[in-house]
Amino acid sequence: MKSASTLACLGLTVFVCAGASAPPPPDIRPVRTVVASASAEGEPVSLTGHVHARTEENLAFRIDGRMISRKANVGQIVQQGDVIAEIDPQPQQDGLHAAQAQNEAALAVVHEAANTLQRQRTLLGQGWTTRAQFDAAERAYLSAKAEVDSTAAVLHTAQDQFSYTKLVADSSGAVIATGAEAGEVVRTGQTIVTVAHGDGADAVFDVPASLMRQVAPDSPIDVALTDDPSVRAVGQVREVAPQADPVTRSYRVKVGLSAWPKAMRLGATVTGQTHMQVASGIELPATALTTAGDRPAVWVVDGKTQQVSLRTVDLLRQDSSHIVVSRGVETGEIVVTAGVHALRPGQNVRLLGASQ
Repeated sequence: MKSASTLACLGLTVFVCAGASAPPPPDIRPVRTVVASASAEGEPVSLTGHVHARTEENLAFRIDGRMISRKANVGQIVQQGDVIAEIDPQPQQDGLHAAQAQNEAALAVVHEAANTLQRQRTLLGQGWTTRAQFDAAERAYLSAKAEVDSTAAVLHTAQDQFSYTKLVADSSGAVIATGAEAGEVVRTGQTIVTVAHGDGADAVFDVPASLMRQVAPDSPIDVALTDDPSVRAVGQVREVAPQADPVTRSYRVKVGLSAWPKAMRLGATVTGQTHMQVASGIELPATALTTAGDRPAVWVVDGKTQQVSLRTVDLLRQDSSHIVVSRGVETGEIVVTAGVHALRPGQNVRLLGASQ
C-alpha cells in the first residue's frame, strides 16, 4: 500500500510539472517613430508658372477704319516712334481739308469785320455814322472772331484724327501677339499688336488660398526653368491679386525677377520654390495623429521603458501630410508615426527607425 501511494504521488507530481507552462513573453510591437523638434526652416513648397514681361502694352487705333498695312510681326523688336500699322487715311484727310477751308473762310470774314469796325469807329468819331451802326459792326467782328476760334478747334481735331491713321509704338519692346491683319476693318480700341517692354520680367503663378496664408510675402523665390533647372533666377513677390479667380479660386501672384537670364524666354514654364513660415509648434507627420475620446492625440514612447502612452494634444494646423502641435508634446520626445491604431497604453514597443 505504501508503495502504491508513493507511486500515485510521484505521478501527480509529474502531471503537475508537465501541465505547468512558462509565462508568455511580453507583446512587443514594432513601430516607426520620430523625435519631436521645432522646425528651424519652414517646409519647402513648389509651384509651376510662366514667364511674362513686366509690362505688356496692347496697341490699338483711336479711330475706326480699314487697316491697309501692319509693319510689325510676332518676334519683331520695335523702337519708340516706329509705325506699327496704318489705316486708310482718305476719310480723315478729306475731313482735314474741309476743316482747313472752314478756318480760312472764318479768317477772311474776321479780317473783313475788323476793317468794317475800324471804319465805323473813324466815322463815329467824325459824326458821319450812328452809334447803332457802330455797335452792329462791333457785334459782327466779335461773332466772326468766335467763328475763327470754333473752326480752329475743328481743324485741330481733324489734324488729330488724321494723325491717328498711323499706329506708333510708345516705347521699345518685342511684339508678342497680333490681333488684326491688313485689309480688316478695325474698331476703335481693338488690339492690333501686343508689345512686351524690355523693363524686366515676372514669373507668374496661380497660388491656392491655403498656401497664401502660409508663405511670408517677403520670402525670396527661387525660380528655375522646368526643362533646364540649371537656368535659375531669384525673385521677390511684386504683385498679389486682391481677388481670387472665380473658376480656380486661386490668386495670381507676380514674382519680379531681379536678374533675367536670356534663356528664360517669355512664356517659358518655370518652377518657383520657397519655404512656408516656420511653425511656432512641433511639426509631426499626419500619420502620428490619432484620437483619445473626442480629442486629437499621439502616442509617446518612454525612452527608458520603451512603453507607449497616449497623449492628448492641441493642434495649430493640420493638412494631408503634416500636423503642427502647439501643446502636448515637448521637444526631444519620441512620437510614434506608424502603427498608432494597434497600440494600447503601457505596451512595449520596438523602434524600427527614428529620425530627427
